[in-house]
Amino acid sequence: MAGTAPIPAEDLRAAVSPTAAWLAGDAEQPSRAVLGAAVKISARWLAQQVPGRSVEVRVPPFVAVQCVPGPRHTRGTPPNVVETDAATWLRLATGVLGWVDAVAAGKVSASGNRADLSELLPLRPLVPR
Repeated sequence: MAGTAPIPAEDLRAAVSPTAAWLAGDAEQPSRAVLGAAVKISARWLAQQVPGRSVEVRVPPFVAVQCVPGPRHTRGTPPNVVETDAATWLRLATGVLGWVDAVAAGKVSASGNRADLSELLPLRPLVPR
């Protein structure tokens, strides 16, 4: 992520924390601004930790990032794409939902031989110690 300041783990936790009750089913969906910040920062944090351009992670309408080392993609539809909704992404990022379960339930579309993010999720700073 050249040209952008690194995202500290504390900022990641602060952005995602306001969504915890909603993800657990105990609260109403947070505002679009809160939800958008949590999704953007968490996806960008992943890209920061696993830099590369071989996988595109999409969480419409909030963010698309490229990550994972490997062959760089420059034109057209990338060969390795992960796409999901905001709630599923945040559940994966926080460990509320596992990768295999999300894919099996059709909540994640993962195409390409590098599109398996099971080793990268949940994001370590978001997992309770």
